[in-house]
Formats: sequence, C-alpha cells, structure tokens
Amino acid sequence: MKLKTTIAALLLPLAILSCGRAEGGGRNMIENKGSDTLVNVAQAWAEQYGKVDASVTIVVNGGGSGTGISSMINGTVDIANSSRSMKDSEMEAAKANGIEPVEWIVGYDALAIYVHKDNPIESISLAQLADIYGQDGETTTWAQLGIEIPGLSEDKIIRVSRQNNSGTYAYFRKAVLGKQGSYKLGALALHGSKDVVEQCAVTKGAIGYSGLAYATDHVRLVPVVDGEGQPVIPTVVTAADGSYPIARPLFMYTAGQPEGDVKNYLDWILSTSGQDIIKEKGYAPAK
Repeated sequence: MKLKTTIAALLLPLAILSCGRAEGGGRNMIENKGSDTLVNVAQAWAEQYGKVDASVTIVVNGGGSGTGISSMINGTVDIANSSRSMKDSEMEAAKANGIEPVEWIVGYDALAIYVHKDNPIESISLAQLADIYGQDGETTTWAQLGIEIPGLSEDKIIRVSRQNNSGTYAYFRKAVLGKQGSYKLGALALHGSKDVVEQCAVTKGAIGYSGLAYATDHVRLVPVVDGEGQPVIPTVVTAADGSYPIARPLFMYTAGQPEGDVKNYLDWILSTSGQDIIKEKGYAPAK
C-alpha cells in the first residue's frame, strides 16, 4: 500500500502538468514560459484563447528559452516556449526527472540582422557575420567591410547580442559560428529581442540579430547572402520557404503527451485561427 501511495504521489504532478492547473473560481490555468522571441505571439494567443474558452486562463512569461525548458523539466510550467530545439543535456535532465518531452513546431522565424538606419550596407554573408561575432574573427570596423556610415565618430562595429540563456543566442551560434564555434568577448549582451533592435536604432555603429517580428522603422534589415551568392531579405515568405539562410522553427515543449485543456490549447494554436495570429505577428505559420 505504501509503495502504491508513493508512486501515485510521484505521478500526480505529471498528470496535473499534462492537463493544466486548477485555479480558484472554477477556472483552469495553463502556465506558459520561455522564449522572448515567442512571448508577444504567446500573449496574443493567450488573449484570443480566453474568448474561445473562458474557463481557461493562460499565463505567459518570457525569460528565455533555457528558462522555459528548465521550468518544464522541473514541473513548474505546462508549456515551454523555445526558439531552439532542446539540447541533449536538457533531454537527459528531463528523462532523469521522469519526463519525456514532446516537441511542437508552432511557426517559423527569420532571424534578422539589424543595423542603424543610416548604415548603407546592402547585404552581409554568413562568413562576414562569423568574422564579426566569432571568437577568432578579425572584422572589428565597418571600413573592413567597405562601409562608411555618415556621422559615425569612431569606426568600430558595436556587436549587439543576447544573453546565453536565450534560444536566439544558441541558434545564432550554431547557424552562423558553427556547432563548435564560440562568441568573441565584448559584445553587448542584452536580455530581450526588443532590446537588441532598440539598441541598434540608437547606436550608429551597431549590428545585432533578433526575430523579424521586432523590426521597426528606426532600423534597417540587412539581406543575408545565400549559398548561391544572392542576398535574401528576411520576410515571412522567405522564412516559410527556407530561402532565407537563417530561418528557424519555433517550438513549444510539453512534459509528455498533453491532455485536457493543454491539448485543446495546443490544437487551437496549430489550427487556422491560431496560425492566423502568428502570421499577424510577423512569423511564418507552421503549416
């Protein structure tokens, strides 16, 4: 009897996570946390779903992909948002905790390269980006790229990056610097996607990377050269068809196969209604 009671106690948190959490007043709550890239669309999904099923409250928080995945592994959220796939070490940690994560691709994003609006650069290659951001890179000035920025007092490339718990940080490293590549020290490591774009808007010598959905009229998007030497502008279309060189899937993770309210919510996100919202927010739909 004692053994059965112990097993039941261990399984109960997983059952709660797969179905959602009870909240006062007869409402159920789904906790959703993680990627800063996804936080705006996740909030839009949560708001709209409240009109679809008023009995469910969706609580959305950012904090970065790593934070969301860690919370899912620890059993403190129902859904983790991530702009990268789970690492092997995270999968191992989940399994050690009795969790088999399930991956859901909910959309696609073009990881855009941002510069100040006065920067006349016409395009940039992955090799040039690696030479700017990579540990062994030697490009430190715009003049080395043949670029002269009007009104720039010091010809120095200001590298704007993300903090290392960010899925965007991890994806950029893998896609641009290579699986074994490392970042050069000295970049401005900012907390959020919006912060990167805002920094580029006010810093003439800056270059940064962030989700396409955070683009504003105060910055320029730099086309990235593809494998055939052609510059490709980051758009919803080029993210969806894969022609943009640094397009990426966007993920949600659950602790096992979801049930109840969590399953219903994920089904709705992947429905036409949910996918219309991700398109409105500047991302490409999952299907």
